[in-house]
Amino acid sequence: MTDTLRVTSACEVRLVVLIAAAARGPRRDGLYALWLVVRSAEGLLPPSPVGRVNHRRRLQALEIRLGSLALPAPLKRALVAARSHLEPGTAAAASIVLHQLVAPAREVLGADAGEAVKDAARNAAMGNGR
Repeated sequence: MTDTLRVTSACEVRLVVLIAAAARGPRRDGLYALWLVVRSAEGLLPPSPVGRVNHRRRLQALEIRLGSLALPAPLKRALVAARSHLEPGTAAAASIVLHQLVAPAREVLGADAGEAVKDAARNAAMGNGR
């Protein structure tokens, strides 16, 4: 029997559950934006990181999407900075971004969102990726 490719990470699943439970508004938009950035970051991690061209496309789409969402100011600053730090397209950059998003996620979106990102950051640091 062959191994199946895992398309989403545990963090992504947790964030999607939080998005589904959130009422419309800035918190839900914030969770969605966080999910987008986490997805972009985790896409750079082993075992199968996205290619350079796909990474560039993701960053372009991310920039457009972040600009159109109503986000709380501290979270917006953190996500825009994270998007910028993802430019190199390396696993090391992704790991740093995930670590830097833990505090803003927790402070603005709640403990559950912060813990999800914290777990993703821990996995990235250990080299486990998705």
